[in-house]
Amino acid sequence: MANPKRLYELLLDYCSSDAVVDNLMIGLVWTLCQCKGKATAGLAMSPGQSTRTLPWSGTLGGKPVTDLAAWITEWEPYKATVAMAAINSCINARPLPESVVLDSHDEHANLAVFDYFLPQLQGKNVVVIGRYPGIERYQDKMHLTILERQPSAADLPDSACEFLLPQADWVFLTASSIPNKTFPRLVELSSHAKTVLMGPTVPWLPQLHEFGIDYLAGVEIVDQEALYHTAAQGGGVRIFNNGLRYRVAELVPQSSISWLKQQITDCFAERTQLTEAMEQWYRDGNKARFPHYPLLDQINSRLSRLDSSFKSLWDNYAAG
Repeated sequence: MANPKRLYELLLDYCSSDAVVDNLMIGLVWTLCQCKGKATAGLAMSPGQSTRTLPWSGTLGGKPVTDLAAWITEWEPYKATVAMAAINSCINARPLPESVVLDSHDEHANLAVFDYFLPQLQGKNVVVIGRYPGIERYQDKMHLTILERQPSAADLPDSACEFLLPQADWVFLTASSIPNKTFPRLVELSSHAKTVLMGPTVPWLPQLHEFGIDYLAGVEIVDQEALYHTAAQGGGVRIFNNGLRYRVAELVPQSSISWLKQQITDCFAERTQLTEAMEQWYRDGNKARFPHYPLLDQINSRLSRLDSSFKSLWDNYAAG
């Protein structure tokens, strides 16, 4: 399994962009980041505790999205959440993988992922990290255990993961574990299970297979305006009927190789465009450093890590 620190490096790589924050909204349940000139947005689940003392409130609009993304390594929950939404705003601007689109017109649209996998979960030992409203409807169809940081009477505390995840057949892991930094340990404990990383916080990264993730169950934003207003008005599960829908991608080698190849092609094109712009900058007689050199450096780093991921996946695929 890949070094956990690599995940946060990859997230920052995918945020190599000159995008500027337009709107940053921290809602009751969801935090949403929109960038100027972009036709999409990024989501992350808001922290579970309220605060009155955020020192940077009202200052984030107009900042480079990379400034906010840099907070992904912070332990302060609001900073890390804002960073995750900012990073997802960049990732969601790129092509999504080939995936199965799930129906979002049901009253239980927030549970569409569990409905999709249900035939494989019958009678299995299933652990779900994070309580999803209405999930108790599956209690009689599988051996279901729910772990929560703030458990209700029917849940177990998240510390039970040390005992239960190694025995699980399937693990459904909330992507909020990435900004709150519990992701590395949870996937390590789930190494023998089929693991689904799920929720609107999911970053669409093919490299997540390196960390033991078998499926990504993330979202596609289909109506950015409806999503924004629903989240801003305190919407929780309502966002699944107003603005987005679930998609499921299996991280099997063949599809991940194709997905990575496309991302390498796109990244190479970005680098070529910036390199040509830099050469023209100096041909025009400018003595000052090329103004977009930091972005070019970031893109070179992302291309290098994409190449490394592709080689590792290809070697494993060829050996298998």
